[in-house]
Amino acid sequence: MKNQAIIDRMTLAQKCALLSGRDVWSTRPVQSAGVPSIVLSDGPSGLRRQLGEGDHLGLNESEKATCFPSASTVANSWDTELAEKIGGALGDEACALGVDVVLGPGLNTKRSPLCGRNFEYFAEDPYLAGKMAAGYIRGIQSRGVSACPKHFAANSQELHRMASNSVVNERTLRELYLTNFEIAVREGRPRTIMTSYNEVNGTYANENAHLLRDILRGEWGFDGMVVTDWGGSNDFVEGVRAGSNLEMPGTADDSACQLYKAVQSGAIEEAVVNQRVDELLDVILWAAKREKKAADLPHNHGIAREAAERSIVLLKNEENILPLSPDTRLVIIGDFADMPRYQGAGSSMVNSANLVKTLDVVRDTFANVTFARGFTRADAWDEALAQEAVAAAKDAQAVVLYMGLPEVCEAEGLERGSMKVPENQIRLLGELAKVNRRIVVAFSGGSAVEMPWLHQCMGLLWLGLGGEAGAEAALSVLSGRVCPGGKLSETFVRSYGDLPVSRNYPCPERRCEYREGLFAGYRFTETAGIDVTFPLGYGLSYTTFEYGRLQADEKQVSFEITNTGARAGDEIAQVYVSMPGGGVLRPAKELKGFARVHLEPGETRRETVALDDKAFRYFNVDTNRFEIEGGAWQVLVGASVRDIRLTQTVQVAGSGAAIPESAKRSAMPRDLMHVTDAEFERLLGHPLEKTEKSALLGLNDPLDAAVRAKNPVARFVVRRLLAMRSRSIAAGKPDLNILFITNIPFRGMAKMTNGMLTMDMARSLVDLVNNRWGKGLGGLIGGLFRKPSLKRMEEESK
Repeated sequence: MKNQAIIDRMTLAQKCALLSGRDVWSTRPVQSAGVPSIVLSDGPSGLRRQLGEGDHLGLNESEKATCFPSASTVANSWDTELAEKIGGALGDEACALGVDVVLGPGLNTKRSPLCGRNFEYFAEDPYLAGKMAAGYIRGIQSRGVSACPKHFAANSQELHRMASNSVVNERTLRELYLTNFEIAVREGRPRTIMTSYNEVNGTYANENAHLLRDILRGEWGFDGMVVTDWGGSNDFVEGVRAGSNLEMPGTADDSACQLYKAVQSGAIEEAVVNQRVDELLDVILWAAKREKKAADLPHNHGIAREAAERSIVLLKNEENILPLSPDTRLVIIGDFADMPRYQGAGSSMVNSANLVKTLDVVRDTFANVTFARGFTRADAWDEALAQEAVAAAKDAQAVVLYMGLPEVCEAEGLERGSMKVPENQIRLLGELAKVNRRIVVAFSGGSAVEMPWLHQCMGLLWLGLGGEAGAEAALSVLSGRVCPGGKLSETFVRSYGDLPVSRNYPCPERRCEYREGLFAGYRFTETAGIDVTFPLGYGLSYTTFEYGRLQADEKQVSFEITNTGARAGDEIAQVYVSMPGGGVLRPAKELKGFARVHLEPGETRRETVALDDKAFRYFNVDTNRFEIEGGAWQVLVGASVRDIRLTQTVQVAGSGAAIPESAKRSAMPRDLMHVTDAEFERLLGHPLEKTEKSALLGLNDPLDAAVRAKNPVARFVVRRLLAMRSRSIAAGKPDLNILFITNIPFRGMAKMTNGMLTMDMARSLVDLVNNRWGKGLGGLIGGLFRKPSLKRMEEESK
């Protein structure tokens, strides 16, 4: 072990205590052994270093920090160098605020467009997500601050996220939901990684030895610390055994006493505890070497603006309505122009240092501007606002309508109800189109939406969630100061019902079955030939590009791109592979490389994209490793997954392994929209577990399950909470605290109250809910008067 000398100076109690946090955001110091405390803080889109009492939902005020565009937005840049630059700025601000571990980036593969936290994740493709995350990690850690990619793994749903069980076959898990983390770990070399709340195939991620020991540490060589998501520790002892190093937040002495007792009884060896302490000390001591430095917030605002500019996607430009001339008689309409939707809600919320609003700066770009609000955030028609907007639009040379998803649609702990845009905004667009067809929609949102209204506008800019400088970036693109070069990192389907995941997402019960397997997002739409609004990788420019002279083999792809337009611009070329005649069941196309290229007018450049070890592989459940099917592969180069410009067949040497039955093309379900139990079992490789809803609630049932509790008091309390949750959502202001409480399992109460409620007391609370009054009350009262104490336990063991 690297830190043996320090570990030898620590008592068993100190070692057990170190593996559980001191409070909400910091670890415990061990002064006698020279071990300092370190601070962890949320930070995927900017630092959220809280002032005063801490919480993990962004409820209490935090220090001022730069708010960068969300991960879902930056992914549209397909620019790993930009990701690294953002990471560096995050690292600088972490140094200035005394933060040692930045809890991000988030890189879960987007399984469904309805996930309320999609804004915090990069893409529906694991290759793109992994590459972008690796850039963030390199940037953050270049400043002596640990990055912490999250949430490992198969965390695709917010509803009951702390109690759900992701049931997914091993091949799909490896290829779609772990490849992103594999790239991030191997190429970014993070010092910390965060486990997810959910179970993966029946075992909680934080105590899943297959994930933490076999794959993360064994196959990928990760040697840093594993931290729980906040309140995500289920069985502390089993987490330590599996490879988890730090439980957050702290639980006073409750968890430490459990581990101490397990060592004393022989249930776990002290050598395992020492190993977890050693891995944790590596990060603590590395972070302690960093010097605190001031951050340049104006400089970082510039980086945030650059990120937003490079991430805006031009989706429609009929008759080249864009860019707009500075002297255009312009009408700007929409509540989002006055108060931008620039970030998601929840633990990633940033107290922006310099939020810029469109109306504050628009006249720096356009001289003749009129504003009309047109609608409010709440989805309710306002006739007076609409009439004002229509009257203003009649004589305008152009109308820019700022539309978007309101805050209630995208929040941690809450799924979206649909992919629809609020009806009041769509209705207003229709009314405006009756009096002026020259409409450009500037849309703010963190995830794909349905667009049956697309024909009513001539131009469409996808702004994403652009961060504090997003308004400036949008005006730069609208005016042509910046040529748009972003491309979509997820598929925009015509209807949510076009996707297989729509049949069982979100899962209402604890078990979430990934029946679509590999066929999520573009992997399904390309394989099934589904007509979409916009495909993965789609985006227009103010200039044009031609591709040619493709040369490809199994190691790399080389091709030329020429800017055939009149102005400079960026093109994002994408490399896909396909094996139409192969024996392995796989999607029609899979992304395996990309390059963002800047070209001056008339310039031609040859670009080379490497094909790495992930280009042709599939996971073989029989050999328990990735294998390659040899034969003739197609290498496809295009401007999107649907716009393939160049194709070449290459011969690839195979690894020679026999194809498992579950991976053969014949294993393809007859209808991916309706995968049967038998077909899913074939993909899983084992029968589905029979689950029956128990009449009694358990420690890991979510609190909202108490609507069926035997105890009438419990039913009344939970129904009141659910009613409060519904009212807050209906009002357009979701109460994050109530969202969290109703989703939390009973044992989560012990993990989130800093020792006020212990695990034994949580069990007694479950007894009460199940109408076992005597046992429940006795346990709760006894727990109040005899809290776990490491000091007392040490004395008793002497």
